[in-house]
Amino acid sequence: MTTPTELLTVPQVMERLQLGRTAVYDLLRTHQLPSLTLGRARRIPAHALTELIRTRLEEEAA
Repeated sequence: MTTPTELLTVPQVMERLQLGRTAVYDLLRTHQLPSLTLGRARRIPAHALTELIRTRLEEEAA
């Protein structure tokens, strides 16, 4: 049995990262933050946000 993946909206990602809409859409446009489109709605898997943060922390530590 698989666990459901939490899908976040752009405003939720903005709140969690404390970034503006343009910055979040830049991350999406450059494929640094993967997303999927359901109809006209853009959704970001929560694990993708966690991975982005982990990767950035590793880059900063190097």
